Amino acid sequence: MNSNTNYLESTVTCPHCQASATLILESGSTHHFYRCKACSAILKPKSGDCCILCSFGNRDCSSSEQNLAA
Repeated sequence: MNSNTNYLESTVTCPHCQASATLILESGSTHHFYRCKACSAILKPKSGDCCILCSFGNRDCSSSEQNLAA
């Protein structure tokens, strides 16, 4: 990992089977789709959310946090 890059860690919980997985992403990046490793369901952001972290993660993505700070 690049030492100049900030990373965000969020635990995503599948709404279908309740399985959880921890994702480590580069700050400012978004994930629009995620396949649950337990049940293979494809998660898409809920209406009004920008990514799966905002919909199913225990932390919003950094894009949302930056928007709130503005």
